[in-house]
Amino acid sequence: MTYEPPRVPAQRAADEGCAVELDLRVEVRPGLTLAVPARLRYRAADPYAVVLDSHTDLATPISWVFARELLAAGLHAPAGLGSVTVRPGGGEHPGAVLITLTGEGGSVVLRAPAELVRAFLARTESLVPAGRERTRLDLDGLLRRLRGGGAASPGP
Repeated sequence: MTYEPPRVPAQRAADEGCAVELDLRVEVRPGLTLAVPARLRYRAADPYAVVLDSHTDLATPISWVFARELLAAGLHAPAGLGSVTVRPGGGEHPGAVLITLTGEGGSVVLRAPAELVRAFLARTESLVPAGRERTRLDLDGLLRRLRGGGAASPGP
């Protein structure tokens, strides 16, 4: 008879997440396109959101936070209202996803490779499947913090 150690389920780190580096394209004017170093980030502790850091070559990147679901929906059809919209490239930009960011100073359309965005979203799904985000939230801790009763504890 051989000894087999007990099976231990995989443990999740409190800060588990994923990221992908991108060179986004910005059309400054017809015929002139610039590369913008960027990164998409996701943390399981904030399961509904993705972060787009642009100008990652600067000391302080410009960060936009928006819904993971918005990014996923925008791969297939125009999605979003307000400051962030996402849509498939099609036409002139097949194989791209277009992310429009609108702020006080105007709008910019960033073109990202759809395959990298899909791969990033697949990695986020392996951390927290769509529809299971609420299982990663510590709502009791958040309520305690909002009521002034202490810091929220990290999620499960």
